[in-house]
Amino acid sequence: MKKIALITISLLCSIVIQAQGVKGFVNKQLQTYPQLRLLDLYKSCFQDYMGAEHLVSDRQRVKAYLDEELNTTSIDDLMPWNYEPCGIDSNYYRVSIRTIKESVISEDLLLDAFIRSANSKKRPTVDSWRDRWHVIIGTIDKMQLELPYYQQDKAFIDSILSVGRYAISHSPEYREAYHPHYRIVERGIFERELKPLIERKALWNTRF
Repeated sequence: MKKIALITISLLCSIVIQAQGVKGFVNKQLQTYPQLRLLDLYKSCFQDYMGAEHLVSDRQRVKAYLDEELNTTSIDDLMPWNYEPCGIDSNYYRVSIRTIKESVISEDLLLDAFIRSANSKKRPTVDSWRDRWHVIIGTIDKMQLELPYYQQDKAFIDSILSVGRYAISHSPEYREAYHPHYRIVERGIFERELKPLIERKALWNTRF
């Protein structure tokens, strides 16, 4: 009986901690991106859980796409941050192409980190992600957020998960307001290879 009670208490504590993590993530996103929709919260969460949306086999094609993005994007349009964690657990980071434009890191370094991140781990199943999302959306529902198109976005997400898909784009409102241009990098690679360079540059800027 005591063992069952301890297991029950442990599960309840885990649920409470997880709900707090979801709420903290959502509130921070709302503060940073007041124009976001549920689609954008979902995207950050699946990036955190699933990583990059595609395995990368053609480096030249990925580089060409990054080159085009760099050539057609003004630094004034980009969000002021160099990086931000994805989702609730921060398994991956979004690294802004601002870091390249401001010569914080090289294009080749970010490209290499992105490709290795996309290919380094076995991708979780969509079924496991769907179960995870149902837990997350259960907490978000209880927050009673007044996000635009909330029910439509929720139904759309359910529809793609039901057919074995999971990846979506940012909402039009998010793209228009925030011009998201970044690459997803696995946490270990980011913390070992990119974060020290970004922090060193930031420290240098504060000194001079």
